Amino acid sequence: MDNRVPPRAAGPGPRRRDRHGRGMRGPIAPPQVPLAASRAEVFADLVQDSVDRLERRWPQLTEVDFLVLEVPRLEGAEAGLWGDEAVPLGGVVPAHDGRRARVVVYRRPVEIRSKGRDERAALVHEVVVEQVAELLGLTPETVDPRYGED
Repeated sequence: MDNRVPPRAAGPGPRRRDRHGRGMRGPIAPPQVPLAASRAEVFADLVQDSVDRLERRWPQLTEVDFLVLEVPRLEGAEAGLWGDEAVPLGGVVPAHDGRRARVVVYRRPVEIRSKGRDERAALVHEVVVEQVAELLGLTPETVDPRYGED
């Protein structure tokens, strides 16, 4: 009996298939599936959900830009403003010189203070409500009657 294994063809380039003949595998999930969304995209979606909820009650919010930044910036004199205070979760830039008003939510500080997706969504909504209240000169309870409820 002759049990010789024929020599493997030694061609140029890497092997295209593994030893079981399965070949290279594709991505874990297609791009349209939420699993493929980055943390920043998921966070931006949480902010947008909160804004959409508030715009139904306050139509003037369509004239406000809502932004998500990674962390607050400290420049010059602002660096001494915080001192021993906690890092802010959001901020408001009023309209001036033809620019629209802006509400900013800082992603990393919010993520650090929340444990899960539900807690993060609730915290994002609280931050957005507080910043909108500051912008409109109202109390958070006026902006969203469910503010502070768990």
